[in-house]
Amino acid sequence: MVVLSQPAFDHVSLIEAYKPTTLFNGIPVVDLSDPSAKTLIVKACEEFGFFKVVNHGVPLEFLNTLEAQALKFFNMSQSQKDMAGPPDPFGYGNKRIGPNGDVGWIEYLLLNTNPEIISHKSIFILQENRENFRCAVNNYIKAVKNMTLQVLELMADGLGIEQRSVFSKMLKDERSDCCFRVNYYPPCPELQALNGENLIGFGEHTDPQIISVLRSNDTSGLQICLKDGTWVSVAPDQNSFFINVGDSLQVLTNGRFRSVKHRVLAGPKKSRLSMIYFGGPALSEKIAPIPSLLAEGQKSLYKEFTWCEYKMSAYKSRLADNRLSLFEKD
Repeated sequence: MVVLSQPAFDHVSLIEAYKPTTLFNGIPVVDLSDPSAKTLIVKACEEFGFFKVVNHGVPLEFLNTLEAQALKFFNMSQSQKDMAGPPDPFGYGNKRIGPNGDVGWIEYLLLNTNPEIISHKSIFILQENRENFRCAVNNYIKAVKNMTLQVLELMADGLGIEQRSVFSKMLKDERSDCCFRVNYYPPCPELQALNGENLIGFGEHTDPQIISVLRSNDTSGLQICLKDGTWVSVAPDQNSFFINVGDSLQVLTNGRFRSVKHRVLAGPKKSRLSMIYFGGPALSEKIAPIPSLLAEGQKSLYKEFTWCEYKMSAYKSRLADNRLSLFEKD
């Protein structure tokens, strides 16, 4: 295990800002086989912008196989992993999360979700395991995408939108800009000097896409911010998925759904591995509130923009910036 050099943080400020929180028991849980799932999803998106999905239909074998393959990659020597990076934009990276100074206690792989493109050098350097890794990624992404489309169509049903594919068609588009990321947070023994406090693994942010679908191992660290500004810890569940409302979905619903601010803390003893499917539309897709969701006399809160415009704007920002503020109407 190669230990990454620790980012420079003020220890006092770090302990105050990232002190451990108790596990939050109020995370909405949605059973996709439940007839009331569409109603529960809408309620969760309005209140939290975040919920857990069970009975999702994704074979547990796909989850466990990909996790095992990913760990093989991250346990390779640093020189081997460096051959797969830095991201361009896809590939291996560590510490540096974005181009504007955001750092964290993290290693990651960023991959395109197109089956024809999942052949990046980060997979090829696995030598004899490369076909196993490629197969594991393909199986996982295909199954998770199908589940994500189901969730998006349930959202549309719950909102009473006549065209239930209004969200899902954006991901079905062959030009859709979806991606897949595997985050690895190695243990940080140096944190013992901070009396067991946690270190920022991935700083607070919202996801710019329409939707994010996360699965992690049995290690805690994920936190979300509630409406009142309180940060709470999410109990890990390696057999379930967590759904994040993204900025684009907040705009599409004219603010009815809430893009959830979240972050990940790294710990001193256990590593955390998470896999995130980001559902983004085609670069040319226009993002604006859906007219049928606007009540009589209600105006759009946001200017219309393309996904490309918003993606480029988000790329130029810092993680914690309010990226949507530039696209809000006066």
